[in-house]
Amino acid sequence: MMRLIRTTPTASSRRRIGTLLAAVVTAALAAALAQPSPVAAASYPNPGAVTGDTGVHDPTMVKRPNGGYLVAYTGDNIGLKTSQDRTAFHNTGSAFPGGASWTYPYTDNGRSLWAPDLSYRNGQYYMYYAASTFGSNHSAIFLATSPSGDPGTWTNRGLVVASQTSDDFNAIDPNLVVDAQGNWWLDFGSFWSGIKTIALNPATGLRADTSLRSTAGRGGGPIEAPYVFHHGGYYYLFVSFDYCCRGASSTYRIMVGRSAGVTGPYTDRNGTAMTSGGGTEILAGHGSIHGPGGEGVFTDTDHDILVYHYYADNGTPLLGVNWLDYDSAGWPYAH
Repeated sequence: MMRLIRTTPTASSRRRIGTLLAAVVTAALAAALAQPSPVAAASYPNPGAVTGDTGVHDPTMVKRPNGGYLVAYTGDNIGLKTSQDRTAFHNTGSAFPGGASWTYPYTDNGRSLWAPDLSYRNGQYYMYYAASTFGSNHSAIFLATSPSGDPGTWTNRGLVVASQTSDDFNAIDPNLVVDAQGNWWLDFGSFWSGIKTIALNPATGLRADTSLRSTAGRGGGPIEAPYVFHHGGYYYLFVSFDYCCRGASSTYRIMVGRSAGVTGPYTDRNGTAMTSGGGTEILAGHGSIHGPGGEGVFTDTDHDILVYHYYADNGTPLLGVNWLDYDSAGWPYAH
């Protein structure tokens, strides 16, 4: 049997032990810091403070020429809100209070119209929006214009593009982008073969030709809600990956790629083509912020602004607003 002999350490041995323990702790701490923290890697800013009527899905926001902001969002006949300060929001009604009968062939006579896209050009508001039913690609995108953006002032300008069940794309989630040369384009798409781009006639806002370009896709997987935003020398294509419309179980997340040209090719930070599933994540669910997506971007006097919806713990879709900044390599991030 081995005998244990208890001894009292000397002062010098205590110092050596203390030095050894400090070295072990320092090495362990350095090793921990060298590894990326999953919590830190997944941390994103919470939405900025907004108050009032903040229930939205697929919001779009535009700054009004005389001050304040106009918001349109998915809802019966397209819901509208206004704000004077980008913080307090108020419901003002719907774009088509009398209904939008021209959309009924695509909505099974339903009144819910989806994912509007607002812009102010040529002294009037332009609004592209989608008509469909959930899970179907029998869908259409229409254009309406208004001198004021107020409920009941919107005029139907007609069908822009449609898709049928025999097509490999889905004509929803429109976004108008005007390139640096003044050419008009419409990005759209959901699932199927992904995000498409068509040319528009600036005089009418309607489709200019029959060309259909592919700009992003996930091999039939969940990608939708495209939004192209020009900043510096790049066009940035924001999209939503994964699944919306599941309340607090939604997995939407906002991704981005960029290109020197409006029609692509778009690549992510790692150089992966967005047509091959690429995308750099800039916002995802965290804490009580579930499934952020359905995004849009616009320039304000203080920052570029990222607008989106997210779901609260109880499943309610709410308005998210964050500043959008760019790192030293020109990649956007929310804060």
